[in-house]
Amino acid sequence: MSEHTDKRYEEDLSRLRRSLVEMGGLVERQIGDAVRSFLGGDRPLGETTIVRDHEVNHYDVDVDDQCLRLLALHQPAARDLRFITTVLKITTDLERIGDLAVNVCERGLEIGGSERAPALDLLPLADLARRLLRESLDAFVHEDVNLALKVCQDDDEVDAMHRRMVEDALAGLRGGTEAAVEMVAHLFVSKYLERIGDHATNIAEMVVFLVKGRSIRHVAPPTSIGTDGDRDV
Repeated sequence: MSEHTDKRYEEDLSRLRRSLVEMGGLVERQIGDAVRSFLGGDRPLGETTIVRDHEVNHYDVDVDDQCLRLLALHQPAARDLRFITTVLKITTDLERIGDLAVNVCERGLEIGGSERAPALDLLPLADLARRLLRESLDAFVHEDVNLALKVCQDDDEVDAMHRRMVEDALAGLRGGTEAAVEMVAHLFVSKYLERIGDHATNIAEMVVFLVKGRSIRHVAPPTSIGTDGDRDV
């Protein structure tokens, strides 16, 4: 009976990991489709992406249920407990990223139209935010602390790019641009992308907690963490 229980427990942990990775892949797709729909004026793609957010929400509920079931039935400790609590936090960030992808689509639907010269150059920021999400998830899959720390550091670039977008938008609005509504919509999308970078950083920070058992939240990210858990700045 003990052997059977242990086998079932390991299978449940593996299923939980797969579910989170699948959710992450779906959310990354949501970001890509949302940005394409916004920049390309693709209303059908935007509407499809909004509807598909229900799948993200389903994963959110399912992963939470799996975590709670594991906690109730197996009372995990040490590393397994860190893994489950990490998954609980990561799924929250992924669900919020999914909501931000919906927000991007909604701004695109509001301004309508076909493919246009963007009021702000959002594509580099979108590519960077999406890369940080992908790298944070890769860090989780491979338990790669160095990659997780790189995500935390690279988020500074996301913040800097967003600040430049704000400056460009303000300059355009002061000039009395006729495309003020479009400019504001692009500025909103820039903020959504900056928030996606923040959520990717949250995921990366949780990877460090999972592997090393210590939190680096709300502090300047170290460049590396030693095998004993000490931070090397």
